[in-house]
Amino acid sequence: MAAAGPSGAATRQLFLAATGQNRGKTTTSLGLFAAFRARGLETAFMKPVGQRWITLDGEPADEDAALMRGVFNLTDPVNLLSPVQIPRGFTRSVINGEVVEDLGARILVAQQRLAVGRDLLLLEGTGHAGVGAVIGLSNADVAFLLGAPAVIVSEGGIGRPIDEIVLNAALFAARGVEVAGAIVNKVNLDTQPELPRLLERGLARHGIPLLGVLPYREILSNPTLAIIEDGLQGEMLWPGRDMDAIIGRVSVAAMQAEHVLARIGESALVVVPGDREDVIEALASLWLDGRDHPNRPLGFVLSGGYRPSVRVSELLRRANIFAVLMEGDTYSVASQVHDLLVKTHSEDTRKIDEIKSLVAKSLDIDRVLQAARPLPVR
Repeated sequence: MAAAGPSGAATRQLFLAATGQNRGKTTTSLGLFAAFRARGLETAFMKPVGQRWITLDGEPADEDAALMRGVFNLTDPVNLLSPVQIPRGFTRSVINGEVVEDLGARILVAQQRLAVGRDLLLLEGTGHAGVGAVIGLSNADVAFLLGAPAVIVSEGGIGRPIDEIVLNAALFAARGVEVAGAIVNKVNLDTQPELPRLLERGLARHGIPLLGVLPYREILSNPTLAIIEDGLQGEMLWPGRDMDAIIGRVSVAAMQAEHVLARIGESALVVVPGDREDVIEALASLWLDGRDHPNRPLGFVLSGGYRPSVRVSELLRRANIFAVLMEGDTYSVASQVHDLLVKTHSEDTRKIDEIKSLVAKSLDIDRVLQAARPLPVR
């Protein structure tokens, strides 16, 4: 018997895929989920296979499932929102035949339970269509298993997104999955207003409908200082004047002070060893000479665990500039900062509100809903 929603109609589902990491799949998921609920649709969410996971209510859960649960106050059990995680060493264990559980069956159980009393089930994939193939649970495999049509998310440009979407669509099609359309994220409509038309025509040549584009917004690409501070969990040396300031870019200061000054760019968060006091002094002083410098930094992440001297610490306070101290070399610290740049966090309410508004205004929600299909009768 097929699952049905409150109206008695069969529960429909949609599998949201992407052409790679950081293309905007989670952003699109969050915005679509909000839009579906705004239409009065009882909607459930599942991340069938997760690679990046945390502990939630004592159970492992994918980070994106945890995000959706926090933003929308989802009450479904964690093991349904995120039925399968791939921890370190798991792939090796599968190849060696040490994992005997039927992981696909676990995903199917979660699908059936989440669908009860729901109009719609939004499924979010992991990375590109082939991710997870090594354990028999690629995105294409999972979409086929669940009987769900795929919508593929890529990001701005012309040639690259079309190439990536067509490549991923071929893998879904080879697995017997319907590709219901594509969404292109981070499109700069101010400088290239013709892109939606070109993307639509280019994808149509391959039989793939363009379901919409999401315009580029700086706030969606970069987090605030508060999110950096919370995510890094370093030692706060000084909070600065505005923890809600949006980071324009991240600059790694591994050169002499005069060269850093010429390169950091506007609204930069500067990752610099804590013992490079010449660089810290030169940049912090830009806040103290009474002039409006376009390249003065928003703040510092001091690497290496090197605590600046009392004199430089006092300078940071007088300049009233954000500074957090981290252990680890500059490269590893910069990598942690980069990971935070591309993730959405439930505490970042400004960014989440912007995502909901942008998706509702930019995508044809009715057309997206038309791409959803009823769950197969099992």
